[in-house]
Amino acid sequence: MIGRPFGVPVHVTPTWFVVAGLITWIFAPQVEDAVPDIGPWRYAVSLGYAVLLYASVLLHELAHTVVALRSGLPVRRISLYFLGGVSEIEKPSTAPRQEAWIAAAGPLLSVLLGIAAYAVEQALEEGSVGRLLASALVYSNLLVGAFNMLPGLPLDGGRVVSAAVWGATGRRHAGTVVAAWAGRAVAVLVLVLPAAIAILRGRQPLLIDLVWGGLLASFIWVGATQALQSAKVQQRIPALSARALSRRAAPVAADVPLAEALRQAIEAGARSLVVVAGDGSPVALVNDAAVAATPPDRRPWVPVSDVARRLQPEQVLSVDLTGEALVEAITRLPSSQYLVLDTSGLVFGVLATADVEQALSNV
Repeated sequence: MIGRPFGVPVHVTPTWFVVAGLITWIFAPQVEDAVPDIGPWRYAVSLGYAVLLYASVLLHELAHTVVALRSGLPVRRISLYFLGGVSEIEKPSTAPRQEAWIAAAGPLLSVLLGIAAYAVEQALEEGSVGRLLASALVYSNLLVGAFNMLPGLPLDGGRVVSAAVWGATGRRHAGTVVAAWAGRAVAVLVLVLPAAIAILRGRQPLLIDLVWGGLLASFIWVGATQALQSAKVQQRIPALSARALSRRAAPVAADVPLAEALRQAIEAGARSLVVVAGDGSPVALVNDAAVAATPPDRRPWVPVSDVARRLQPEQVLSVDLTGEALVEAITRLPSSQYLVLDTSGLVFGVLATADVEQALSNV
């Protein structure tokens, strides 16, 4: 982690150093051409450009982050990696306009940075290192802004397209599907464009152009495919219900042997066990994995409390939770199980995360 602007941690993945090295190596000859007497310092200037480029990427991601935070959406972190950066927004947008503004904020800032770099370039002396860096930042920021506004997921332009379709149809799912398929089309275009441009200019495509085109196309194609899978999940979320997915639970005291507790559960037709205090209030949930790991010949001698986990307040859910509200409730504190209470506050059952995942994965 390199900092916490606006309270959001910024992480740099190890792949960034690989890209910084490549940029330093590729850009160094251009530095020497522009400033012939610079000598070995060309590598320092080239590395400086790599750092400035990723500072621009960070500002791009901060633009997304600031708009998301102002919209009331928490941001988990910002990561800088091989092909750029990503802002991990914890909650989905609640309206198409909000989604579009968050998405467009990054490319818009990149364009503004390019314009600012151009103004700096014009103010500096021809042939100076400063002018060279400013000129490179003009090109790179405008390129980043334009590339990210290509109309397909997972790019920012794809999110704008998704928001537009969502707003027109009233269905978030439809927006994601349209923008994801557009993303696949963009991936194909990015793959063939470097070779096509080279051929139209009457030269052989360069290996570096083909490699970068392939990497970017792969990134977009994989992201678009993941978006399509996410769209299927989005379509199923409204049908989720804590009442329908809860397993029947049998209450047991903490000192009851596990073998006896399992017998009582089978007799009651229950699939889960809830540890209760003397007054009958639930205090813990018996962990299925811990039960499975206990050998049958040990179960008569192991108290239920040894294979139970104490309940946290965030693990207690209402039976009336459905759809997005249910997903949000179980993501506040990731766990394998949650206690579900009925409207009168009594134990209704146990909700297993595995059952929610199964419901979302069913076609």
